[in-house]
Amino acid sequence: MFGQNLEVQLSSAKTENTTVVWKSFHDSITLIVLSSEEGISELRLERLLQMVFGAMVLLVGLEELTNIRNVERLKKDLRASYCLIDSFLGDSELIGDLTQCVDCVIPPEGSLLQEALSGFAEATGTAFVSLVVSGRVVAATEGWWRLGTPEAVLLPWLVGSLPPQTARDYPVYLPHGSPTVPHRLLTLTLLPSLELCLLCGPSPPLSQLYPQLLERCWQPLLDPLRACLPLGPRALPSGFPLHTDILGLLLLHLELKRCLFTVEPLGDKEPSPEQRRRLLRNFYTLVTSTHFPPEPGPPEKTEDEVYQAQLPRACYLVLGTEEPGKGVRLVALQLGVRRLLLLLSPQSPSHGLRSLATHTLHALTPLL
Repeated sequence: MFGQNLEVQLSSAKTENTTVVWKSFHDSITLIVLSSEEGISELRLERLLQMVFGAMVLLVGLEELTNIRNVERLKKDLRASYCLIDSFLGDSELIGDLTQCVDCVIPPEGSLLQEALSGFAEATGTAFVSLVVSGRVVAATEGWWRLGTPEAVLLPWLVGSLPPQTARDYPVYLPHGSPTVPHRLLTLTLLPSLELCLLCGPSPPLSQLYPQLLERCWQPLLDPLRACLPLGPRALPSGFPLHTDILGLLLLHLELKRCLFTVEPLGDKEPSPEQRRRLLRNFYTLVTSTHFPPEPGPPEKTEDEVYQAQLPRACYLVLGTEEPGKGVRLVALQLGVRRLLLLLSPQSPSHGLRSLATHTLHALTPLL
């Protein structure tokens, strides 16, 4: 506030062991985040604040946040967003809060599920339908994929953070697409942790969908639906060929704003899944803020062609020692609209990291 009065913009501060970042939204709400996590980046905290404000708009609406008539009532209304905000602060298995891309999984019978989803959307008269497992999108209609940021990330995350329920009729605002007029988010549980999500207006009523239409459209697909359940933490279909040195991976499609994230590709090894997630999150922050352009987009036209040639396409990091069998390796590779980050076991030799990453990216390209 002192800086603001002097027309100085101050966005962060550091003490000996704490990083403080704050951001004002619409000259109305100021959010402040403090973190004592060692080495935490400001990029990560800034994106966290954007997600938190997005969650507030999603469940309360922008009008209530920018034109505050009753502070006590607003505080009461905002309690609806606490569960979602808490899930950003915890050790989530998702990464969309940081990458601003939708967490996805690849089902074994994707075309079958996509066809059923399109048929169900037509029968219900809504263009926005998706299938979500543990907060990750399995399949979605074209309309759903066209949702803007941040709602495309927030809606599946919200569904994954809510306590289990057979069916829900939930009012939501779209922070990008409709911040002042609420829509209805309908969710129908097909199997435990696997839910069908519809975004619609006043119709159809929930009673029209459940249970008759739901059973008619989805009962024949019980086996393909069951095959989606293990995809939550794994993201890739069972038997997908991955090198045995890979302990975790993050694949981003920067144009479609979708990502695949898993730290359990090949069963149990050290380090733990929590540590792997932390390592990949920190590495993503490092390469995004330091090496690769932070936002996707066509390269700017410039006469300085030398500068374009200097944009890095790959980088790697060795934690611990470079001796074979010790420490872990992290490698990042960007080709066109795709960026791949790999966490590799100590056995993986440093000189082979780029080749392994290139091979893995080519194998994953048809999936995303």
